[in-house]
Amino acid sequence: MNRTAAVSIRLDGVRKQYDDGTVAVRELSLELPAGELTVLVGPSGCGKSTILRMVNRLIEPTGGRMWLGDQEITAVDPIALRRRIGYVIQNVGLFPHQTVRDNVGTVPKLLGWPRAQVADRTAELLDLVGLDPARYADRYPNELSGGQRQRVGVARALAADPVVLLMDEPFSAVDPIVRGRLQDEFLRLQQTVRKTIVFVTHDVDEAVRLGDRIAVLSEGGKLEQFAPPAELLAKPANTFVAEFVGADRGIKLLAVTPIPREGLRPMPDGKHEAPSVPADGSLRDALAALLEGDTGWVVVRDGDDVLGILTPADVYAVLRR
Repeated sequence: MNRTAAVSIRLDGVRKQYDDGTVAVRELSLELPAGELTVLVGPSGCGKSTILRMVNRLIEPTGGRMWLGDQEITAVDPIALRRRIGYVIQNVGLFPHQTVRDNVGTVPKLLGWPRAQVADRTAELLDLVGLDPARYADRYPNELSGGQRQRVGVARALAADPVVLLMDEPFSAVDPIVRGRLQDEFLRLQQTVRKTIVFVTHDVDEAVRLGDRIAVLSEGGKLEQFAPPAELLAKPANTFVAEFVGADRGIKLLAVTPIPREGLRPMPDGKHEAPSVPADGSLRDALAALLEGDTGWVVVRDGDDVLGILTPADVYAVLRR
């Protein structure tokens, strides 16, 4: 897996204006780091999906330049370009007359891969997205749940090991419980494949949960802020961003702020019963444990090793940094 190295995406003054004069995106410049998941978020009509479709040239830009790594996007054949880019949409778009196996193998077959290699790749990817190939490979899309179809869509998008994965509100059509599970699975998957991913959503909570970086856009594709989730929540660039991410951004911030390993207080003398949290958890985990206990502090552990303790004052101090 991940045989093809991820590449950065760079937009330089990219513009999209339609024939009726509507400007969907006005001179957007943005660099998306290789191997990271960048989320595009903003209100309806801010050009999120238009930007995504310009990257794989389903929509041609009116002006500006775009690069995948050191290759200018508009200088290559669009069909060849799309075979290097995985694309996942809201309603998946699986071919209803083809089995899961055939759907996943679509692009490798178009690229002329040997049949055995396509079969191996299909089984590998179904397993990776949590679908047992023995159970699901020969089913048809109408025999799957909405969440299972989305997993197949992700597997198909990854089949030819693309350098970039574009995802346009891929989880919005499923119910909240399934959506949460898909987000968990997708985070696990990204830890494995480390692709350059551009993910469009209108849901701030989803953006904060999934993104390495978040680009907040306003009408006309104007970039209001581009930052990691914790920075975006702690220091909104302007009133628009603050209002868009919501008045509860402090609560969201707890979930994306890791527990510090440096500066923990030493364990008090004597034996104390106190709740504990893993060192790779978040401040939200620490705060929840603090509320459950009555000692006024929580133990931070790395496996069986005690690293120190956190108090409510420590949590507050981290958030204020």
